Amino acid sequence: MTKFKEYSGLNLSDVNKGQLKRWQELDVFHKSIKTREGKPSFVFYEGPPSANGMPGIHHVMARAIKDIFCRYKTMQGFQVKRKAGWDTHGLPVELGVEKSLGITKEDIGKKISVDEYNAACRNDVMKYTKEWEELTTKMGYWVDMNDPYITYDNRYIETLWWLLKQLYNKNLLYKGYTIQPYSPAAGTGLSTHELNQPGCYRDVKDTTAVVQFKIKELPPKSPLGDLLVSANNEADRLKCLTANPIVYSRLKELAIGHRQHPTEAEDTLWLHLKGKQQDGYKFRRQHIIADCIVDFVCIEAKLVIEVDGGYHNQPDTIEYDKLRTEFLESLGYKILRFTNEEVLVDIDNVLAKIRTELTLQKSLKVDSGGQLSAYFLAWTTTPWTLPSNTALCVGPNIDYVLIKSINQYNKVESLFILAEALLTAVVGKNEYEIIGKLKGAELAGIVYEQLIPWIDPHQKSPEGDLGGRAFRVITGDFVTTEDGTGIVHIAPTFGADDDRVAKQNGVPPMLLIDKDGNRQPMVDRSGKFFNIEDLDASFVTEKVDVEKYKEFAGRYVKNAYDANLTDQDETLDVSICIMLKQQGLAYKIEKHTHNYPHCWRTDKPVLYYPLDSWFIRTTACREEMIALNNTINWKPVSTGTGRFGKWLENLQDWNLSRSRYWGTPLPIWRSEDGTEEICIGSVEELMSEIEKSIAAGFMTENPYKNFKTGIYTADNYSVKNIDLHRPYVDGIVLVSASGKPMKRELDLIDVWFDSGAMPFAQLHYPFENKDLVESGDFYPADFISEGVDQTRGWFFTLHAISTMFKGSVAFKSVISNGLVLDKNGNKMSKRLGNAVDPFSTIEKYGSDPLRWYMMTNASPWDNLKFDVEGIEEVRRKFFGTLYNTYSFFALYANVDKFTYSEAEIPMEKRPEIDRWIISLLNTLVKEVQEHYENYEPTRAGRAISDFVGENLSNWYVRLNRKRYWGGEYDDDKVAAYQTLYTCLETVARLMAPIAPFFADQLYMDLKAPLNHLEGDFGDCFSVHLADFPSYDASLIDTNLEECMQLAQQTTSMILALRKKAEKKVRQPLSKAVVPAPDDKTFEQLSYVADLIKTEVNIKELEVISADKDVDNLVKKIKPNFKTLGKKYGKQMKEIAVAFGELTKTEISEIERNGTYTLKLASGDVLIEAEDAEIITEDMPGWMVANEGKLTVALDITVSEELLREGIARELVNRIQNIRKSNGFEITDKIAIQIESRDEINDAVNEFGAYIAQQTLGNAVVLVPQLDVFTELDFEDFVVKVHIQKL
Repeated sequence: MTKFKEYSGLNLSDVNKGQLKRWQELDVFHKSIKTREGKPSFVFYEGPPSANGMPGIHHVMARAIKDIFCRYKTMQGFQVKRKAGWDTHGLPVELGVEKSLGITKEDIGKKISVDEYNAACRNDVMKYTKEWEELTTKMGYWVDMNDPYITYDNRYIETLWWLLKQLYNKNLLYKGYTIQPYSPAAGTGLSTHELNQPGCYRDVKDTTAVVQFKIKELPPKSPLGDLLVSANNEADRLKCLTANPIVYSRLKELAIGHRQHPTEAEDTLWLHLKGKQQDGYKFRRQHIIADCIVDFVCIEAKLVIEVDGGYHNQPDTIEYDKLRTEFLESLGYKILRFTNEEVLVDIDNVLAKIRTELTLQKSLKVDSGGQLSAYFLAWTTTPWTLPSNTALCVGPNIDYVLIKSINQYNKVESLFILAEALLTAVVGKNEYEIIGKLKGAELAGIVYEQLIPWIDPHQKSPEGDLGGRAFRVITGDFVTTEDGTGIVHIAPTFGADDDRVAKQNGVPPMLLIDKDGNRQPMVDRSGKFFNIEDLDASFVTEKVDVEKYKEFAGRYVKNAYDANLTDQDETLDVSICIMLKQQGLAYKIEKHTHNYPHCWRTDKPVLYYPLDSWFIRTTACREEMIALNNTINWKPVSTGTGRFGKWLENLQDWNLSRSRYWGTPLPIWRSEDGTEEICIGSVEELMSEIEKSIAAGFMTENPYKNFKTGIYTADNYSVKNIDLHRPYVDGIVLVSASGKPMKRELDLIDVWFDSGAMPFAQLHYPFENKDLVESGDFYPADFISEGVDQTRGWFFTLHAISTMFKGSVAFKSVISNGLVLDKNGNKMSKRLGNAVDPFSTIEKYGSDPLRWYMMTNASPWDNLKFDVEGIEEVRRKFFGTLYNTYSFFALYANVDKFTYSEAEIPMEKRPEIDRWIISLLNTLVKEVQEHYENYEPTRAGRAISDFVGENLSNWYVRLNRKRYWGGEYDDDKVAAYQTLYTCLETVARLMAPIAPFFADQLYMDLKAPLNHLEGDFGDCFSVHLADFPSYDASLIDTNLEECMQLAQQTTSMILALRKKAEKKVRQPLSKAVVPAPDDKTFEQLSYVADLIKTEVNIKELEVISADKDVDNLVKKIKPNFKTLGKKYGKQMKEIAVAFGELTKTEISEIERNGTYTLKLASGDVLIEAEDAEIITEDMPGWMVANEGKLTVALDITVSEELLREGIARELVNRIQNIRKSNGFEITDKIAIQIESRDEINDAVNEFGAYIAQQTLGNAVVLVPQLDVFTELDFEDFVVKVHIQKL
């Protein structure tokens, strides 16, 4: 007879290896798919990893999650095909190759050909394939690695081209010139979803500056003019006093008596000046400028008009006029003088001269002479963009103020404009005076001086293609007063908002012309200011101030881009700020922490850059994507509605273009003038177009002449016949409909399109396997799972492509799993030395405890703080307990020759304890199935762990040990074996998805005596070929489960009191009292009272009904101020008093009903269970414990009789331990001798028969003295015992 296999110890690493060997030998994985042939399919998509990097411990978690639900669904009867994949294109591959070759992107095509470079990428991308396959195998992740999809395969690329053709035909593919995120370190643009990977936006501390843009011109009728006049009149007077008080005093002295009554000439001229008759300019009459009275003045044009009578020929008047003219001119005013006769005789000529001067003096130069200069204050976190500034933007409805204050660095007093809401934050402790207030709209059109005049952005003709005038104030609705100054510096070449608002207002960007004649932003693609020698010579001559620019030319805008610089070196930002400070144009310079985007692959900052790119018009499908997303089962839900849902709501068009070499080429050919183009959707179409080109004379032969269209074998699509990568497709010239040559757009496509298209491309759809997609057997996926970093990566591209192409979801359920951090919550990295090697971890512990730990420690979507001690704890507590339970079963089952072939004992004939554990088992099956169905592996694992540890091992087996140890092999013993067998076999199937190795060994060990495992025995062949358990509702006894739960809770409370009182469990106690809070609990506790007594070793358990009091049991109640305060804040004092007056009966009512209404003067208050803490105080000679609604009182007084029984029980325990240490079989009989001692003699004499029965002794004999003995330490004395096997 085959016995249940027995083990000498638990080594899960060996279990791992043993089961792997068996699976491989018997091809269990493929059998699990084959045996489900014809069954409903469960569609799973594998997110492809890239094999150019080593797998980490986080990949174990990610792959375990996928494996769990595929195994579970297989056991449920579904056919689950699992195709592996490799992501072979993209930045990770290229950057790795460049590093290994010691080159940069700029070297490709120069030091190394594109062909050689791509060959290196093709080889490098599969570098760690062996390691990935090894980890996949060792961790038990079942996925078909023999036939993976590979994204560089020509068949895969052909499907990508076909999909792009469909988008092109739907007008969802277009080319545009916009500001896009660009990675200088990677040398390519990035899509917005790449920029939104976790960790891409980081808090960085950069040099920021509030800088001063000097006002140069005001538009006609600008409200700012009056404010500047008001401020400068006072300033003029004060400056004159300060600069030359003697001249000013003489001027005032001469002015006395010179103010005349208006003359006829003045009245005549005023008739033509007032009311803004002259080109809309406002003139003032008899106006005071620093104590000087002038006849007429136009403040906006800085023009003074004097009408002189005959008295101006007098000596003192001549001196006065001379001083006054010099003074006004020093303040920037132009003086026009006319005689009375000129005005009265030829007014038209006078007005013509005035209009001419207005034209010449059209701009108001507020900084001329001795007046205060006026500035806009604008804040920037990227000072390196200031040389590219061409506009300032204000919020049209924001309130701004003109203030008089000083620059904190040079102490020069000036006028400043900024948002009123940010005044205190910007000015700080500096004193200031508010001159006036304006709305943002009133500042529009004001012209300012170029801040850093290195390069002139204007075209020779205002009507040129750049158009417009730079260096003026415009309005934009994106301006806020959250930070900064409320005035945004606009550099159109480096910001999407900047570019948009500049175009709307006709503001030209700062563009240079390189030596190839291309317009470029000031920063080149490597991240530095253009070198002068790389610019067009004529452009430099006409537009560049070489002396000023040369100091900064060639400087990198971020130190991270320069291999020779570190974080400690001076940045370009700092250099520019220092320059502005020296020029008196920096108002405030400080370090500021802000959120800045970084490249997800190079870990370096990105720039926003004007790029010519191809886009997918995802915004056209935004609403449909949102609607479909609402049907997806997201785990967690918050990711679907939040991180992913909000992303869709703010969706932008997908930047598809990548300026790289190794990837899927964009299949679009265009004529040089851009008027004609074609999008190729298949190799067959490409071949046809090549033949047309040959006929047109643009190509001499077909480079793919060995390829056979319509033959879809791997050999035909191999690179010996066709390669759809660069540089081969770049050399293909096609012919347009009008006969023009068309060359391929050199862009590659975003690698995320590669992976997002995998539902179709992995099948070479529609060229092959069309029925699999159309029938639903392989599309859409029922389930996918990847890390949270894929939320806006793979998850998004799957969703976007599927929506645009099929109008369907790509996946129905998804788990977005969290990060695996170190035990302190830090991100793992080799640099920090806190990374965990998955291979050595599996070698040491085995895969099962690692998987179980990862799944039960935290929900998959929560970040896991990984600690190897946790793996050890899982191995010990769960697997060790389950192993010990099986070992206990196998040991006694083999002794009794139990094989589970015996007739089934009907459930109604089994004892209550069996019916309870079977009921609980069926409840467990129901719960675990619900958890798996809801994609909650953590809850499933924890439920199984609790059942095995708390109920099966610690309760059922422990309470039933005697049924296995001794007695006849009767129905009761058979029922015990059958019950335990059923529990173990069911647990093996329940745990199989999470712990596939140990579950299979346990399952096979349990099945071994039935069939000896010879040949294919259906579900006995492997647990992974078995059906998932189903629960039997008729076997679930909820009341019995509740009774046993109460027994467990009461037992736990009494044992805790024993421990507190230092009373060992083997020491019997006389009594415990449990007041039942309600009638149901009373009945249930009474039902299990005998069981509780046995468990806690007490003689009597008194259960008191809810309507009776316990003598001397004092209960107190305390209000929970935290919950009550939220509900009844104003009544809390009254409530606290009322709590102190509650009677014992009223407290019991709260316990029993869970609610109670306090009748208070201020109004009734409803007290709920959470609002009160009820405490039972200890009684003399008793100890009391409270837990929820349950109270237990334990009599801790030990009588002499109880003491003797306690000694006997202690002797039984010690003798059993001696049996084990001596290696006795469980059936061996023994002789027991104990050396006589006064402390134990009475106990041995009274309980000798009990001691012998419990230890398989023939008798217990007290002897005066033992020569051979084992000493037993009883703390206060030592007992000598001799045990001999008979």
